[in-house]
Amino acid sequence: MLESAERYTGYTAYEYLEAGVDYRAFEYAKQIGRVPAYAGLELTASQAERAERLLREETVISLHEHVQVFPENMDHLRDHIRQGREPTGYAGLARSGLTAVFDNGMDGTCCISSDAGWKYQDVLFDLGVRMADLAHQDFVIKGESLKDIKYAKDTGRIAHIFALEAATMIENEVDRLDVLYGFGVRQMGIAYSEANTLGSGLKERGDGGLTYFGERAVARMNKLGIAIDISHSGDRTCVDVIKASTKPVFITHAGARTVWPTNRMKTDETIVECANRGGVIGIEAAPHTTLSPAHPRHSLESVMDHFVYCVDLVGIEHVSFGPDTLFGDHVGLHHAFAAQLSLGQAHGQVEFDEVPYVDGVENPAEAMGNIIGWLVKHDYSDDEIRAVVGGNTMRVLEEVWV
Repeated sequence: MLESAERYTGYTAYEYLEAGVDYRAFEYAKQIGRVPAYAGLELTASQAERAERLLREETVISLHEHVQVFPENMDHLRDHIRQGREPTGYAGLARSGLTAVFDNGMDGTCCISSDAGWKYQDVLFDLGVRMADLAHQDFVIKGESLKDIKYAKDTGRIAHIFALEAATMIENEVDRLDVLYGFGVRQMGIAYSEANTLGSGLKERGDGGLTYFGERAVARMNKLGIAIDISHSGDRTCVDVIKASTKPVFITHAGARTVWPTNRMKTDETIVECANRGGVIGIEAAPHTTLSPAHPRHSLESVMDHFVYCVDLVGIEHVSFGPDTLFGDHVGLHHAFAAQLSLGQAHGQVEFDEVPYVDGVENPAEAMGNIIGWLVKHDYSDDEIRAVVGGNTMRVLEEVWV
């Protein structure tokens, strides 16, 4: 059994409050068993034992997740988000095998006070409420340093690292980066699809690159020790950020545009530039992103086609995983927030068959376990698996974090 599953005592989010009195209660999606377990691996007994051992013994890090639980009925989504009390999926995380997880909060749906999202006050409220809940239990700890990740591993806990997919909420106030760092943010994107004061997002018709203010923000992130993410930035902005940063940067959740030609995927140039400066790409698995010609119906196999391509392109030491999963109906979330998430512009004219969920990487409880199983089945060595499920990320964090 995973040590984290043994340590978890059954705490549920905000149980120190009274549902219906202190906050509005919703019926939430199942964290385990919402969809059928993945049946595509078909491991032998020895392979299954090896995969379980690796998940149990290694430092396993997801570069990008949303570990909140969403309402069972997605018609309640807006009301749920407006009250600003996102519940962490503790029970699912206890089954995940994760040592550390970069949790990107409400991402493009941070709409407590405005449907446009990304308001500074909303982001601070979200961070503060989530931290208050974390403080009332002792299984998922607030991760702010390499020592926290190592402590989580040594004690069977999970280090929860706050991240934001864009810096849009800082507007033109560079000192807000210091405030967000003080709240625990240790990873941040530049732009989320839409352009902002730092640079261009991937949905824009034109990409003006990193702005002068963006250069100031990158320099401040380097000084603070905030890891930089360029997953949603435009092509020119991505390369500008890589060159402007004195530290390696992450592409926390994406795939290769050569494999699947949408703006949401990264060009070979961006992936290579990122690797040449010591960075890492985390392979994405959110619905209808990392498809492939060989596996156009999105599943674990599609995701791993991008993994194989990126390993061949830049070497295994520059590839990791940021599955970008959550607890609940991810496709339903995309439908509800298509405009905020810029899905039309991200996918462009590329046609695909919609799936109700991504088989094999549907939620944080199963994603990394199935990925490790796939790697074992395809004869990757222990050292190679150790690198891509956590070692590569730790190497970058050792250089970036202070």
